[in-house]
Amino acid sequence: MRVLVVEDERLLADTVAEGLRRLAMAVDVCYDGTAALERIGVHGYDVVVLDRDLPGTHGDQVCAAVIASGGEIKVLMLTAAGDVTDRVAGLSLGADDYLTKPFAFAELVARIQALGRRARPALPPVLNRAGVLLDLPRHQVSRDGRHISLSPKEFAVLEVLMRAEGAIVSAEELLEKAWDEHADPFTNAVRVAVMTLRRKLGEPPVIETVPGAGYRIGS
Repeated sequence: MRVLVVEDERLLADTVAEGLRRLAMAVDVCYDGTAALERIGVHGYDVVVLDRDLPGTHGDQVCAAVIASGGEIKVLMLTAAGDVTDRVAGLSLGADDYLTKPFAFAELVARIQALGRRARPALPPVLNRAGVLLDLPRHQVSRDGRHISLSPKEFAVLEVLMRAEGAIVSAEELLEKAWDEHADPFTNAVRVAVMTLRRKLGEPPVIETVPGAGYRIGS
């Protein structure tokens, strides 16, 4: 899942981003609304975690721009104000969900994951392909009953490949969906992650390389 965290409290923004990255999400961070609009115009995010009271461009304007773009991005709006009138105002702008500060990180994660499922075609919480089981809620992977320990990045790559349901996924698409904006487009990080993932998943290989096109997981 690709997430943008927009929050002017830098410590909060960075702490949330680091926690989400540990859960295999690709996370970008910005601290004002103007920067958020620039990022949204470049990257294909699944969810934007958006503070309402932002410097530069106000969070309401950012939310309105996201909705007007007509894409599949879901907006989770954050605010320090907890009264009903404020929540209704945020939702009336088109936000998909609303969370009042201070919040529990576990609740934030649950809401982001729920919005992420709505941003994409519905799939079961446990993906099963070629003997590989990927349990999204529990963040666990097994093959033919054998538990497999993966890094957050390896888990993210495997999720993208399994969500494709046998279709070819290019290296560029993997880089976009499983890495954040700081990833070097000329890096061999995708090739290395796929190679390590192949080794951990064991024999026979389940990830196929399609020369000149990308990778896929067979049936």
